Amino acid sequence: MTATTTPDYPSIDAADLPYLPVADPTFSVQSAAVREARDAGWCARTPYGLAILRYEQVNRLLKDRRLRQGSWAWPQHNGVEGPFAQWWAGWLLNKEGQDHARLRRLLNPAFSPKLLAALSPRFVALANELIDGFAPAGQCDFVSDFAEPYAARVIAIMLGIPEQEWPKIAEDSATLGLALGVTFKQELPRIEAALESLFAYAEQLIADRQAHPKDDFVTRLVQAQRDDDRMTHQELLDSLALLIFGGFDTTRNQLGLAIKTFLDHPDQWKLLAEHPELGGTAVEEVMRVNPAVTWVTREALDDFEFQGLAIKAGTTVHLFSESAGTDPRTVENPQFDITATGRPPHFGFGGGAHHCLGHFVARSDMSVALPILARRMPDLRLGGEADWMPLSGNTGANSLPLAFSAGH
Repeated sequence: MTATTTPDYPSIDAADLPYLPVADPTFSVQSAAVREARDAGWCARTPYGLAILRYEQVNRLLKDRRLRQGSWAWPQHNGVEGPFAQWWAGWLLNKEGQDHARLRRLLNPAFSPKLLAALSPRFVALANELIDGFAPAGQCDFVSDFAEPYAARVIAIMLGIPEQEWPKIAEDSATLGLALGVTFKQELPRIEAALESLFAYAEQLIADRQAHPKDDFVTRLVQAQRDDDRMTHQELLDSLALLIFGGFDTTRNQLGLAIKTFLDHPDQWKLLAEHPELGGTAVEEVMRVNPAVTWVTREALDDFEFQGLAIKAGTTVHLFSESAGTDPRTVENPQFDITATGRPPHFGFGGGAHHCLGHFVARSDMSVALPILARRMPDLRLGGEADWMPLSGNTGANSLPLAFSAGH
C-alpha cells in the first residue's frame, strides 16, 4: 500500500468540501473564503476542479507523477479553439514526457547564468534611466512608466533587438496575457490578433539570425541542438513567441505586485533602500506572499486516492501558490519579511518537472530593479486609484499611480 492510500487519512467526501468560485472576476485567491477553507482542510472545490490550499499537499502534488501539467486544458475549459489553442498546445509548459525533456534540454543553454551575469549592469542602467524620467516629479504610473518598459526592454536586451521596439513587445505581450485570466474568452479576438503579430515578429527574428548569427539569445535558440537533435521550425517559433510573452508578462505583473506589497509594508521598503543586498530575498518574499501566478495547474492522469480524497482521471487540480506560501502550518511567522531566512521554497515559479525555465531571468532583473526603486522612491505611497486585474489566474496591475519624495 502506498503512502497516499494509507488508512491514516480519513476518507473525504468531495461534496462536503468548501466551494471557491474562482471563475468569478470578483473572486480573490487572498480572500477570507480561501483562508477559511484552508483552516478547514487542505482542499476545496472550484468550477474547474479542485483547489489545493496547504503547503504540504501543494508540495507533494507538484511532484506527483499521477498528475500531468494541467494548463494544457485551459482553452478547453473556456470553450476556446483555433490558432491560440494550437499555439498553447505547442508550449514547452504543456508538453509531457520525452517531448518535454527534449525541448527543455535544447532550450536550457539559452538561459546561461554567464549570459545573465553579463547583462546585470545593463539592467541597473536601464532601471536608473527609467526612474530618471519621473523622479523629479515625485510621481508616476508605475505600470506604464516603469514596469512595462523595464520588462519589455529587458526582453529586447536579451534578444539582441533594438530597445526602441519595446512598445511592440509590450503591446502584444500584454494582450496575450489576457488569455491567462478569467476573462479569456471575451478577449479572444484581441488575443488572437496579438498572437498573429507576435508570430510575424518572431519569424523575422529567426530569419535574421539564421542569415546573420550573433552572440545573443535568439541565435542560441536558432542553433540549439544536442546529440544531433534540433528543434523544428514550429517548435522554435512557438518557443520564441512564448519567451517574449512570458518574460514580459511575468516581470511586469510581478513588479507591480511587489510595489503593492511594499506599500503595505513601508518599513520593509525603507530597509530595502538601506540594504540593496536584500534584493534577492525581497523577490522571493514578494513571490511567496503575492505571486503573479496565483495557482499552478495539474491534471490527474488516472483515478487515484490522495490523503483520503478520491481524485478521478481528468480532474483539474489548482495548486494555490499564495495560500501555500503563507500557510502557517509550514511557514513559521508567514508575514512579509525580507530579512527572513530558512523559508521553504515558494511556488511562484511552479515546481517539479515543469519548474519555470526562465526563473533565473525573472529573479535577476527584479532583484536588480527593486533596491534601486526603493532607494530612489522614498516615502512611497499611492498617488491615486489603482486598476488591478482579477486576483485569480495570472494577475497584476493595469495601472498603479504612485507618489514619493522627489529628486532622488
